Amino acid sequence: MKKKSMILIGAAVILAVLTACNGNKIEPVPVSEQLSEIVSASETVSEETVSEIVTSEAESVKAENTLADGLYYAEFNTDSTMFHANETCDGKGLLTVKDGEMTIHVSLPSKTIQNLYSGLAEDAQKEGAELLQPTIDEVTYDDGLTEEVNGFDIPVPYLDEEFDVALIGKKEVWYDHKVSVSNPVPADDLNTETASGTENADEINWDYTIDVTLEGGSGKSTITSPAKVRLTDDCYILIVEWSSPNYDYMIVNEEKLLPVNSDGNSVFEIQMCSFDEPLDVIADTVAMSKPHEIEYTISFDADSLMPVNRN
Repeated sequence: MKKKSMILIGAAVILAVLTACNGNKIEPVPVSEQLSEIVSASETVSEETVSEIVTSEAESVKAENTLADGLYYAEFNTDSTMFHANETCDGKGLLTVKDGEMTIHVSLPSKTIQNLYSGLAEDAQKEGAELLQPTIDEVTYDDGLTEEVNGFDIPVPYLDEEFDVALIGKKEVWYDHKVSVSNPVPADDLNTETASGTENADEINWDYTIDVTLEGGSGKSTITSPAKVRLTDDCYILIVEWSSPNYDYMIVNEEKLLPVNSDGNSVFEIQMCSFDEPLDVIADTVAMSKPHEIEYTISFDADSLMPVNRN
């Protein structure tokens, strides 16, 4: 009897914590009436029943506190003047939510920080610790200067609450820091006042890159990867740059597209609202004795989509 009572009390405490301490500031979820009835009739309750109820309530709270899958811009806050988002990013990073898991990509001010670790510096130095590896991000400042900096994909356990991230720089010393992620805004809402916090939101322009692969044709022609991506009001514009200047038009979704440039390799702009599926295209080349249409398929690594510049 005492064992079952203690189990039930523990379950109630766990549920109270789960429902009161959630990262998205959602109203507390009350402990279910079912659990209250079980507590009053504890003699007939099994440990398995209590476990199932606790698990169900925990999963329910987690579901309510999770953003829908997609891309968001969110504020990245830290306790350091050295470890923060690059000034071109206005203190924000690109938050990716997939299958309920959140990761924020942050471009840093320089290449000084070599690795990050999701947790404490003490644990980062243990054998087998999984360190976060940097990406090379390109940023452009207001004066037109372009610079390469380190960026990181940082797992986000919850929103609006601090969590631990350790870092190591060129001096090979680990440091503990507290960070938080807040105020996520869907990426396609960046042109609104809510997303920018200013009245000149329509002047904001975010650039991205995404890894692409090309299949089809003889295999001699390629397209630049990662490809550049530009955000519009409700979709993306994919910049396709061929390795040849001889493509005079493309057909995408039965629409004929002409190059957007007159010199150098052929460049086309393709409107995209999703990168989840491969894109079948036709490209006409004049490199042969007569123009020839060739079928290609462009595939995308949606997880690689990341911001590289803000003007």
